[in-house]
Amino acid sequence: MTVEAAMPQYLTNFLREEDGQDLIEYSLLITFIAIACAAIVGAGRPAVNAVWQRGNAELVSANAAAAGS
Repeated sequence: MTVEAAMPQYLTNFLREEDGQDLIEYSLLITFIAIACAAIVGAGRPAVNAVWQRGNAELVSANAAAAGS
């Protein structure tokens, strides 16, 4: 059987099968988890920014002390 002769049967089987449903469900689940993680990270941004700014201020202060000014 040639590829051209098998193609209509392949397409018919592809359209009738429901195996792809699992893939779609897992894709939706992964998308939901990614959006939830992005929301959690976004909510923690102010706290991380505060820690970053305090660390930066400490480094500037230590640098000034080490330079003797």
